[in-house]
Amino acid sequence: MKILAAMSGGVDSSVAAALLVGEGHDVTGAYMKNWINEEGVLGECPWEKDISDARAVAGRIGIEFIVVNLMREYRERVVGYLLDGYRGGITPNPDAMCNREIKFGALWDWARGRGFEAIATGHYARKSSAGAILRGTDPNKDQSYFLAMMRPEQARIARFPVGHLLKPELRDIARKLGLETADKKDSQGICFIGQVKMADFLRAFLPDSPGPIVDVEGRVLGRHRGLHLHTLGQRRGVGVASPLFRQAYVVVAKRPKKNELVVAIEGEDTPLLRTRHCTLASLSWTGEPVSGARTLLAQPRYRCPAGEAEFVPLGEGRASLVFRDPQRALTPGQICALYDGDELLGGGIFEAQCP
Repeated sequence: MKILAAMSGGVDSSVAAALLVGEGHDVTGAYMKNWINEEGVLGECPWEKDISDARAVAGRIGIEFIVVNLMREYRERVVGYLLDGYRGGITPNPDAMCNREIKFGALWDWARGRGFEAIATGHYARKSSAGAILRGTDPNKDQSYFLAMMRPEQARIARFPVGHLLKPELRDIARKLGLETADKKDSQGICFIGQVKMADFLRAFLPDSPGPIVDVEGRVLGRHRGLHLHTLGQRRGVGVASPLFRQAYVVVAKRPKKNELVVAIEGEDTPLLRTRHCTLASLSWTGEPVSGARTLLAQPRYRCPAGEAEFVPLGEGRASLVFRDPQRALTPGQICALYDGDELLGGGIFEAQCP
């Protein structure tokens, strides 16, 4: 099979490409050039180092290596989506949209026009014999959550060669193969932008818009620099000193019309912080859509366990979701991944603050 292996310059995608070569596939390595920090305002942007590392790995395993320029598509489909969301008072997820719109979107459009049959990545996810996307074997690294907004055609051509491995096993393989990325640290920044904190990225593109910080009764406690710099459930950097020792304010709501940031002391009964019911919009399915009411496993954020929830379609890409157990800080704009056991069914976007 002729496969384009997306190589980010990290160890996961390096081993993914190497394993495909070992399986006898016709593999070409590709670095997606999405962002080069040309404005020079965001600190270190390691794309040149990443390209060098990916090219070195490609040479080591004996495959062709190319750089695919997708900067225009990335700026339009991911950065535009990100900034529009924060302007509107929600908290979007750029990583999930990068997978759908760029890696398995724009890159796949480029690849299939050149005869490639699949796109391979270093995601910790698996494929079933029937082609469904499954959770990765390593519970500490499972990344299927970030694939929840993929479309059926994208799921069909996706390959995840490292999803059956534990992270230590993957690094052992990289060392045995002599890959230059074997001991390279994992990236902690925004997808393909680099070691950049979200708040710093937003400040470079969105102006401050100060407003009041209020409690749930409307009493003014302080001032914020902009609602886009805060998210529901946030405890650190709220901007209001805790009233008592070992108590902390937490963000429980954002009110864009009044430009108000609403906070409360966190506890078991904190108003607005926990809920069982929410509404999803922009539903996307990796296979057949769920067309009727049923109980699913719903994962409201990465690094959060999935919980049982009753899923009820509402039409027009929307659904009601009622969790069995109350969930903390279900955040408008964030992704909720939907599962049947280990099988990823798809996902949706939290539409509005849940009551």
